[in-house]
Amino acid sequence: MGLEEEIEELREEIANTPYNKSTESHIGRLKAKLAEKKEKLEKQSSSGGGHGYAVEKTGDVTVALVGFPSVGKSTLINALTNADSEVGEYEFTTLNVNPGMLKYNGANIQILDVPGLIEGAAGGRGGGKEVLSVVRTADLVVFMLSVFEIERYERLRHELYENKIRLDAEPPSLTISKTGKGGLQVTTTDDVSLDEETIKDVLREHGYVNADVTVRGDLTIDELIDGIMDNRVYLPSMVTVNKADLIDRDYLPTVEENLREVGIDPEEAVFISAEAEKGLDALKEKMWEELGLIRIYMDKPGRGVDYEEPLVLTEEENTVDDALDRLGGTLDERFRFARVTGPSAKHDEQQVGRDHELQDEDILRIVARK
Repeated sequence: MGLEEEIEELREEIANTPYNKSTESHIGRLKAKLAEKKEKLEKQSSSGGGHGYAVEKTGDVTVALVGFPSVGKSTLINALTNADSEVGEYEFTTLNVNPGMLKYNGANIQILDVPGLIEGAAGGRGGGKEVLSVVRTADLVVFMLSVFEIERYERLRHELYENKIRLDAEPPSLTISKTGKGGLQVTTTDDVSLDEETIKDVLREHGYVNADVTVRGDLTIDELIDGIMDNRVYLPSMVTVNKADLIDRDYLPTVEENLREVGIDPEEAVFISAEAEKGLDALKEKMWEELGLIRIYMDKPGRGVDYEEPLVLTEEENTVDDALDRLGGTLDERFRFARVTGPSAKHDEQQVGRDHELQDEDILRIVARK
């Protein structure tokens, strides 16, 4: 029996096994086996060669436009950026990844127009693996849907999930330290609902025999497996609905209901017309919000404050130390202290150290040894 048949058998057994406390451990073993066999199959299929899309990441952050063919991605990226992506009213117009640069709030946001996904992309159909490998490198996924095909959203998310892209989720809090003996020692916090034997069974299926394991927070079996594997990426996502100019007000409630049915809050979706260039300001604002970017205006010795080209950080990595990393050069090793004026400072020119957390539109001056 080949790997594909084994994978299908495991999927069927999982689907046909009712989930409860008495079957939890068995399902855990099955899902762990499934993850390992899928990994093995992927390595086998990738060893046959094939080409990928080599895209140089430039700018401050990267956004991937994801959608099925002919949803309007190329039209949108041409409207937003300086890209020159071929546009057509037929499927598969975009055969390569086309990058463009959006200048917004002083930040350089690289937007990638990737070839349209088709169903089965994660399994390699339509060059899907190569396309999804580009999506994995992004900082934000923007799903682009046609106002007439909202239901296809779930399929898009599924293709990304199958390619180990986890959307709008945090990585599981799981630590594994291999030991030379003693078997599997599992420590869990009070809010973990998986029983210890299930956790051990899943670990054994992944080849762990002796290890100290700590699990924090309530996890599903799938999330536990994600934590054990080291090839998952976690990205934020948002939705934009294109061709909104082609519907009238009477049809809008139907569209909103279709969005709710696939788990999208209509208030969070951005309605646009890429062709008519409508709704683009709202789209830019939403992307900025989802990316969590902050602007730091550098006070440069002898040149004053640079308001035109701010240093761009994120809300997650916003310390003076993070700023030093982005600035590069020898500033890090020569750093003495910094002075900050703005929202994060108690007063103008406040002297701060590396751990100080900066906020949007702070003015930062680095004082360094010569």
